[in-house]
Amino acid sequence: MSVKAVDWREPPRKPAPPREIVMIDTVISDMGKVVLYFNNWLFFRRMTQYTNHSEEEIRAVTHANVELVESFDTGRITPQDFYRQAKAKLEAAVSYEDFFAAYCDVFAVNAPALAVLKTLRPKYRLILLSNTDIVRFSYIKKIFPELMIFDGYVLSFDYGLMKPDPQVYFAALQLAGSKPEKAVFIDDIQANIEGAARIGIKGILFSSETDLEAELRKFGVQA
Repeated sequence: MSVKAVDWREPPRKPAPPREIVMIDTVISDMGKVVLYFNNWLFFRRMTQYTNHSEEEIRAVTHANVELVESFDTGRITPQDFYRQAKAKLEAAVSYEDFFAAYCDVFAVNAPALAVLKTLRPKYRLILLSNTDIVRFSYIKKIFPELMIFDGYVLSFDYGLMKPDPQVYFAALQLAGSKPEKAVFIDDIQANIEGAARIGIKGILFSSETDLEAELRKFGVQA
C-alpha cells in the first residue's frame, strides 16, 4: 500500500484586506496662541496704573484665583461680577470700562497660521474651539474680523464647558457633523491635545516653531 506524501509547508496566507483610509473632513482649532497671539503681561502692566501692586504681584493674584477666571470663561458669572471680584482681589481703583479695556487689549493675529487655515476652506469644515469669555470674544470679533473664517464656534462661555472636558470636543464634532476619526485638533496645550486624543481625535501640538501646513499634511490635510 502506498503512503501519500504529506506537504508540511504552511499554505499560502490570504492577503490582508486593504486598510480603510479615513479621510479627514474637519479641522478644529484653538484660538489663543494658535490663530491669535496673546500676552497677559500687557494686562498686568496696565493694571499697575490702578493698584499699588507690581506686575509680578498682579500676576500672582491672577494665578491664585484661576477659579474666578474659569467661572467667567464658562459663563457662570456675569462680566459685572467678574469685574467686581477681580477689582477687589487686585485692590484696584479702576472703572469697569478701564478694567476691560486692559483685560482685552492683549491680542494680535497670528497671520501665517490664519492664512494656512483659510486655504483649507471650503474643502474642510473649520471649527474654532476656545476657552474664552464673552467680553474678550466680543472684543476679538470687533477688532479682528479677519478671524471670523470658521464654519462654527464652540466657545466655553456659550457651552459652559472648558477643554479638556471630553464633552466640549463632542460638541465641536456635532457642530461640524463629523466623527472623531475624521477630525484634527490644533492646540498649544498638551493637556488639551490629550483630552481630544482620549475620544479619538488626532492632534497637533502648536508652538511658535510649528510648521502648521506641514503638520496638517501628515494627516492628509491640504488645500
